[in-house]
Amino acid sequence: MLRALMLSAILATPLAAQEEMDLGSPPAGTYVSDPAHTRLWFLVDHLGFSRYMALFTKVDATLQFDPAEPEAMSVKASVDVASLETHNPAADYNFNEIVSGEDLLNAPTHPQATFVSTKVELTGENTANVTGDLTLNGVTKPVTFKASYNGGWGHMPLDPMGARAGFSLETTIMRSDFGISFGVPEPGSKMGVGDTVQIFVETEMSNPDAPKP
Repeated sequence: MLRALMLSAILATPLAAQEEMDLGSPPAGTYVSDPAHTRLWFLVDHLGFSRYMALFTKVDATLQFDPAEPEAMSVKASVDVASLETHNPAADYNFNEIVSGEDLLNAPTHPQATFVSTKVELTGENTANVTGDLTLNGVTKPVTFKASYNGGWGHMPLDPMGARAGFSLETTIMRSDFGISFGVPEPGSKMGVGDTVQIFVETEMSNPDAPKP
């Protein structure tokens, strides 16, 4: 209900007035992912016919944010592997259960995937490489995400979640590195599900404890 009221208030405010608000910049502090504005999905080759896509509906992240020292920032994230959504949960051939099952993501044995950053390296004014330890299927490997900071605000009278910052991230892993090799095609063949997996994240993170003007 609160989100609906906030949205209604924003839409009722003339665009020119919204743009003229002095919203400031996100201050240093602890930010957490906003579930309504966070999406994590992956793409993987299927038989060479298409790139299969699915997403996870339960993703949590905490960011130690410091715009004055961006390379000192750190992030921890976790994914409920069983929250996989393939948009094909048919009773006779449930893709959600198949892909998150023992042969592939193995949610029954390892229900959580986690990422803990170890290094942030700036690559541009608003971009960075974020390296950390990804644990998937009980296996931990270093992974580097390409990250973009998309902006944010320090305060917004109509946003009850406080300061807000938005990010886009992407990386590529080999699933066999994490012990998930079921269905990987033989060399020279595409008959199966590819080893290469592209991972994408779009997220907005908020800090309700940020100081208010």
